[in-house]
Amino acid sequence: MAVDDYEELVKYYELHETIGTGGFAKVKLATHLLTGEKVAIKIMDKDSLGDDLPRVKTEIDAMKNLSHQHVCRLYHVIETPKKIFMVLEYCPGGELFDYIIAKDRLSEDEARVFFRQIVSAVAYIHSQGYAHRDLKPENLLIDEDHNLKLIDFGLCAKPKGGLDYHLMTCCGSPAYAAPELIQGKAYIGSEADIWSMGILMYALMCGYLPFDDDNVMVLYKKIMRGKYDIPKWLSPGTVLLLSQMLQVDPKKRVSVKHLLKHPWLLQGYNCPVEWYSKCPLGYMDEDCVTELSVYSKHSKHSMSCLISEWNYDHITATYLLLQTKKNRGKPVRLVRSLAAMEPSSFKELKSRTNLDFEEGSNVEQPYVFGSMEFSDDELFYDDCSYSGIEPLPSKEYSKYRAELNSVDSAPTTPMSQRSSTKKSENKENSDTKLSINEDPFLHPGPWTPVAKKKGILTTPTHNIPSATKEKSCLNKDTPTKKPIVNNEMIPAGISPERRCRSVDIDLNQVHMDSAQKKKGTKVFGSLERGLDKVITMLTPSKRKGFARDGPRKLRAHYNVTMTNILNPDHLLNEITRVLPRKNVDYVQKGYTLKCKTQSDFGKVTMQFELEVCQLKSEIMGIRRQRLKGDAWVYKRLVEDILSSCKV
Repeated sequence: MAVDDYEELVKYYELHETIGTGGFAKVKLATHLLTGEKVAIKIMDKDSLGDDLPRVKTEIDAMKNLSHQHVCRLYHVIETPKKIFMVLEYCPGGELFDYIIAKDRLSEDEARVFFRQIVSAVAYIHSQGYAHRDLKPENLLIDEDHNLKLIDFGLCAKPKGGLDYHLMTCCGSPAYAAPELIQGKAYIGSEADIWSMGILMYALMCGYLPFDDDNVMVLYKKIMRGKYDIPKWLSPGTVLLLSQMLQVDPKKRVSVKHLLKHPWLLQGYNCPVEWYSKCPLGYMDEDCVTELSVYSKHSKHSMSCLISEWNYDHITATYLLLQTKKNRGKPVRLVRSLAAMEPSSFKELKSRTNLDFEEGSNVEQPYVFGSMEFSDDELFYDDCSYSGIEPLPSKEYSKYRAELNSVDSAPTTPMSQRSSTKKSENKENSDTKLSINEDPFLHPGPWTPVAKKKGILTTPTHNIPSATKEKSCLNKDTPTKKPIVNNEMIPAGISPERRCRSVDIDLNQVHMDSAQKKKGTKVFGSLERGLDKVITMLTPSKRKGFARDGPRKLRAHYNVTMTNILNPDHLLNEITRVLPRKNVDYVQKGYTLKCKTQSDFGKVTMQFELEVCQLKSEIMGIRRQRLKGDAWVYKRLVEDILSSCKV
């Protein structure tokens, strides 16, 4: 794995474990350095993509155009000669599929909550001219608030002639495919999506598929007949709604418009399904712009122009992630004491603006701990590095922000001017209480669109409201100043190596200590003392590559099965005893088993993890996670493994 491919990525994100793999991609959990927000990074290898490269382009273009509370948000796209990185909203709840199989089936009330969100997302994307064409529980994630987010737009279609334009491509998952698709007929994408939603609703409330068979041809015959079992626990209203969606004749299927006000979806609610976006494209949040301006020392006007280009670079990602923090009620602050924002992000702005900018912050010489190690298969960051940017002092920050507001705001009356002066004084008093490392930066607002084209990753153009869209606002070159260390110019950015959290904590304390000393005092001595403290903190248990003394302690979760065995080693031995009997190969790493199944020809058909973990007190559990392969085959296999274990 080439280090260069990840160099741009690790400037802005701290990579963690792999949380999913697919045919041509893997997904890693990561932390956005400036905001501290968790993100999911989809990593794709261009050579492996081959003919699927256009599909990736389709997915990126679609996600840049879509902004909805039940659609997974795209933050950042990075393309290198060999890789494509998509930085996406992180949903810690995992797949809806795993939630279904953990509960066997959902109650009607819980299924209704989820299905209203699915209808909302589908109605929205249809209103934008898109058909998803791959709706299934595996493509719906659960966020931290237990809400659904639709993902995987690689098979979506946006017909040039509108959504009523007929499509011909047969795509999607066979068990969810509409009859007209598998017959090879021309079809309308929105009608095919309704059929898939019917399959999805059946899976929610039954825990299995209405049409299923290991033989694909037999499966297709069942779908074209449209006959399925009706379990006795389904209410008459549920049965009616399923029959309206699972109509073999697409012209007889219920439409999304009617689903919004369907009686079954209105039960327990006093309003139809809200399908419109609560985070519309093109909206510019003033608080976010102000804080970004303060951080980068630019005017609000020039920063607004740069953001409104929606290049889905680090500026877009930072802006959108701060919006996310604001929407969740979190403080919208950036880490001012760390050089997480690559100044090159603003070089284009500086070179094009005719405004005067303040001189950039001083940068200390980076301190690097250890090295980065790369395996053939995965990226490992075993050690740490640090590169600091001296923050604006609190008084200077409040003064700078006040100046920004006074320059960009409308003229005021004498009375309002006195009022604003009083507010700014109060603001300054409160700001001076901030720690020097507490970085006030951005305030998150709603979501946003795109307006440029780059390489294979085409960015569609949107009509941004005139109130937020700035036309030509930058034109004069301004030199970019860089700090000089040892007579050489060094970039004021973070080094590619990952920073360690324990290092950050100690070095932040060092900054605070040094800030209280006289101006002429050098900080390197205190930095060295801080680093001595860090060495004692970096115990083996804090670093990757060291075995745990025992299993991880996890909270009870729907993908964790509780057991009667109290000894974790006995439980692990019981699982490893069963796996070979089920033709499952595995590699053990501590209390985690990385499992896979293979076809007769050696092709990997399934990958999943089983981990022995500790729940409350001495109760042991088995965490399971599907990484690759058919979801329902995985369900049957894991259920078979767990039932065969004497747990």
